Amino acid sequence: MVKVGLQISATLENIEEIKTCHPDYSFFLKLKCTNCGEESDKWHDITESERVQQSSRTPDGFNFYMKCKMCSRENTMDIIEGSNATYTSDDAGKMKTIVTFDCRGVEPTDFSPRSGWIVKSSENGQTFDNVDLSEDDWVEYDQKNNNSIGIYEFQSSFIKLKK
Repeated sequence: MVKVGLQISATLENIEEIKTCHPDYSFFLKLKCTNCGEESDKWHDITESERVQQSSRTPDGFNFYMKCKMCSRENTMDIIEGSNATYTSDDAGKMKTIVTFDCRGVEPTDFSPRSGWIVKSSENGQTFDNVDLSEDDWVEYDQKNNNSIGIYEFQSSFIKLKK
């Protein structure tokens, strides 16, 4: 089993923090089978609050189950409980791990942020729910502080973590 961290980086304008609506946020990932190297061309959604049960051997199930189309290997993935982190203004411009996946036979290769982010503007400003980052940029107006806020140059990557 391999632990893989999803890292993000962004430029933040007048924003204190961004985070996912944990544990109901759906992480949309493209995946690769580690057995045969087959990479999926479609997006798979993985949500910590949802469990998939495949057999009586796994009564608790998994957050994600997939049988590889090429080699028929059964692969699973879980979001490690408590691994969700907030990306803050102090992190702006740097890569930071925001969630960790426990991968068995499959590894993520791409991430699509989509909607479901919570954004809190600076200086006790407004909180914006269900923000969509699918365009990698997001701009809004904080009426409480009378200034524009934004998320720019959103990027993501994956890193293998030490056990």
